[in-house]
Amino acid sequence: MNTILITGGLGYIGSHVAFEMSKSNFKIVLYDNCLNSDESVLNELKKMTSREIIYINGDILDTPKLIKTFNQYKIDYVMHLAGLKSVPESNINPIAYYKNNISGSISLIEAMHKCNVKKLVFSSSASIYGDPEYLPIDEFHPVKPSSTYAFTKLYIENFLHDLSKKDDSWSIVALRYFNPAGSDSSGMIGESPKNKPGNLIPAISYVALGKIKELQIFGENYDTKDGTGVRDFIHITDLAKGHLAALDFIKKSMNGFNVFNLGSGEGNSVREIIYMYEKVLKRKIKTSIRDRRDGDIDSSIADPTKANKVLNWKTSSNLEDICRSEWLWQSKRFYEK
Repeated sequence: MNTILITGGLGYIGSHVAFEMSKSNFKIVLYDNCLNSDESVLNELKKMTSREIIYINGDILDTPKLIKTFNQYKIDYVMHLAGLKSVPESNINPIAYYKNNISGSISLIEAMHKCNVKKLVFSSSASIYGDPEYLPIDEFHPVKPSSTYAFTKLYIENFLHDLSKKDDSWSIVALRYFNPAGSDSSGMIGESPKNKPGNLIPAISYVALGKIKELQIFGENYDTKDGTGVRDFIHITDLAKGHLAALDFIKKSMNGFNVFNLGSGEGNSVREIIYMYEKVLKRKIKTSIRDRRDGDIDSSIADPTKANKVLNWKTSSNLEDICRSEWLWQSKRFYEK
C-alpha cells in the first residue's frame, strides 16, 4: 500500500481531500501546525471513515521534522496544501506570506529530495492569472498576480517547474483552484473561519446565523450583468476529487511539471449567489454596499477543458448544491454545540 502525506491536512480543503483519499487504497498521513485549522477535524474524519488516518502536528518550515516523517512513514506521494491564503492579509503582512508559503515549500521540497520522494500535487491558485485578458481562462492565459498571496503561488509554481526541468525524475502537478465552497454531504467537515469569514459563501452563512449583522457587497459598478463581481465557484468535494485525479495522472504519466485549472466553467455574480442562498434558506439576507476593494476584478471564470480531458475529471455539483451543503455544515456547527 502506498503512503501519501497531505500538508495542511486538517484545513478546509485538506480535510475534504483526506476524506476522499480515505476511499482509495492509500495510507494517509496528515501534517498540519493548526495555525488555521483545528485538531478536532481529525476526530470528525475518523468518524467518517473506517480507515486509519495518521496525524503529525508539524510546521512545513521544520525540515528535520519533515525528513523524520518521510522516513518514519515511508512516504511515496505528497499533496502540498499548507499555506497562508488570505489575499487582504497577504498585502498587509507580506513577510509572513513569503516566509510561510515560499520558504515552507522550499523546506518541503528539500525534505522530499533528501528522502527521494518526487511525486507531488501542489495547491496553486487561479489568482495568479490576475485581471483576465479573456474569458474563460485556460492554462495558457498570461499570469499577472496582483496580490502578495498570488505572487507566492506563482513563485512556487516557477520553482517547481524549474526543479522538474533540472531533475527529470520529479513528477509534479499544480492545481489552480478557482473558488472552492460548500462542504461534504455529511455536514461533518467544512470551512471554519477562526475569525470573521473572508470568503463570500461562509460570510452569507454568518449573516443568516446572526454572527454578522449584514453582508457587505464590495462594489456594484463592475462590468458584469448586475454590477457585482462574477466568480467561478466549485464544490469542495469536486475539488477534492480533482486531487485524486491529479494523483492518478502522476502515477500513470511521464515525469515533468503540469498545470490544471479546477473550476466549474460557469460564473455567478455576488447577487446571484445571495439569491440562491436565500432560496435555500427561504428568507432574505441583509446586505449593504461598500466601495470596491483594491485588486478586485470584474470576472474570473475557468476553462476546465484540460482537466476534463487529461484528468478525466469534471464537476458534478451546481451552485444550489454548494449553498445547501454550506448551510447544512454551518447550521450544524453552531446549532448543535
